[in-house]
Amino acid sequence: MLAARNVTVMRGPRLVLDRVDLSVDAGSRIGILGRNGAGKSTLLRVLAGLEAPASGTVERAPAALTVGYLTQEVDPEEGETTAAYLRRKTGLAHAEEAHDRALAALELASGPAELGAYDAALAEMLALGGDDHDVRVPRVLADLGVPATVLDRPVAQLSGGQQVKVNLAAVLLSRFDVLLLDEPTNNLDFDGLERLGRFLDGADAGVVLVSHDRALLADHTTHIAEIDFHSHRLDEFGGGFTAYMEERRLRREQAYARYDTAREERGRLEASARQRKDWSISRRGQKKTDNDKMLADRQKERSESAAAGARALETRIQRLAGVEKPWEGWELRMSLRTTSRSGEVVAALGGAVVERGTFRLGPVDLELRWQDRIALTGPNGAGKSTLVEMLTGRLPATGGVARLGSGVVVGILRQDRATVGESETPNATLLEAVMAATGQKAQESRSLLAKFDLTAEQAARPEAALSPGERSRAALAVLMARGTNFLVLDEPTNHLDLEAIEALERALDDFDGTLLVVTHDRRLLESLHLTRRFDVADGKVSEVEPVSR
Repeated sequence: MLAARNVTVMRGPRLVLDRVDLSVDAGSRIGILGRNGAGKSTLLRVLAGLEAPASGTVERAPAALTVGYLTQEVDPEEGETTAAYLRRKTGLAHAEEAHDRALAALELASGPAELGAYDAALAEMLALGGDDHDVRVPRVLADLGVPATVLDRPVAQLSGGQQVKVNLAAVLLSRFDVLLLDEPTNNLDFDGLERLGRFLDGADAGVVLVSHDRALLADHTTHIAEIDFHSHRLDEFGGGFTAYMEERRLRREQAYARYDTAREERGRLEASARQRKDWSISRRGQKKTDNDKMLADRQKERSESAAAGARALETRIQRLAGVEKPWEGWELRMSLRTTSRSGEVVAALGGAVVERGTFRLGPVDLELRWQDRIALTGPNGAGKSTLVEMLTGRLPATGGVARLGSGVVVGILRQDRATVGESETPNATLLEAVMAATGQKAQESRSLLAKFDLTAEQAARPEAALSPGERSRAALAVLMARGTNFLVLDEPTNHLDLEAIEALERALDDFDGTLLVVTHDRRLLESLHLTRRFDVADGKVSEVEPVSR
């Protein structure tokens, strides 16, 4: 078992996690949900032992329990080869170093302590797959369509598609007792999603999964834990993602019902208290008679009774005042508008070819028309992003014809979210980048970013210093401000939380221009009301049946 006990995490004066408890045992499949910035990745880092909490503890039972943490983005060390990256990510590199140190100590002295340390190091190395790792690696890579030649190449030099598959290989090769996965579905194609699902179903390890892939959560989790952005507490839901969605809806309805009932009862009691007070004041002004004096004792009793009743009313009113309205917080209200109507033909490719080194896409013949709603699907590395760049005029064809139609205004959300603006300053702040991209003044850009829950502190930071989720929301903010009649989204749900994904779906539902989406998010595909779908594979583009709702 891996367990967080009463864990609190601070970032300077800011509270991130407050007295969080979470237990992970063999066979656990726990999905961690929460708004962007709520502390999901922080919780994984604390569980992995990479970050110490301000208070509370993380317990491992037994103490030799192995815990693996895989980040949401490929993060190679400088010059690190693919082979070294896989050894580090599977925990084997660390275990081998510990084994070598124990062996060296054993050669100097062979006492019980040295023998015990060596046995423990050897057991950990074998448990993490050290005995057959070198045999399994090329087999797993081949299954993913990655040549074994990448093992000697630095990870940073691999294509984006290859990096995604290498990160998936690290998951499939891992043999940790507990595996912590941070957004493992980002950029995965359908085959990769299926392989990840099979791994989650068959692995002996306990798994804690930060993800907003609704299909993955629905199919492969048995328990949901949500970090509340307001209270910073962890709220647990049994029964998996589908049950969580229903339970969350019921809890919210019940919370509003309790608040409405308490508000009505408080209003009634306050009216009664005012009435008693008014009656008491009116009685004080009346002239006393002999009969009143004869009834003094009875009046005293009534007065004491009325005072006691007033105190009881006040106590009940105060108690009802403690029933607070459910916290609603920030809500993304996104609209994607068309600036003007384009011509009937939005983009056309005629025998178009793109060549990059040994990679070749095409020849491609296709025509996109006004108000088409199109999805591009296909394996990682097949050339979907290259096709998007050619269709939008950002990448010239090396052969054939590629052209945009008349009156086309392109708005594009890049997969890497690398730059939301067009500032030529390398260290431009987010605010400066947004101002350059939208033509807005500083105050207008700040207001725009605030609508996407990006604060003044985040606006003052360089884009590179933002989290992937923050960069994604900033890019969507720019799209909303600029307007477009040809909207192109490359893996738009990557790094977004559930609320932002649902807001994006509503905005896309209302968008009346031409839409081109590259995605393997199965729930998003079902919601898009597609008119056409193209599959990219082996350098060729073919039209297939769109995904129905």
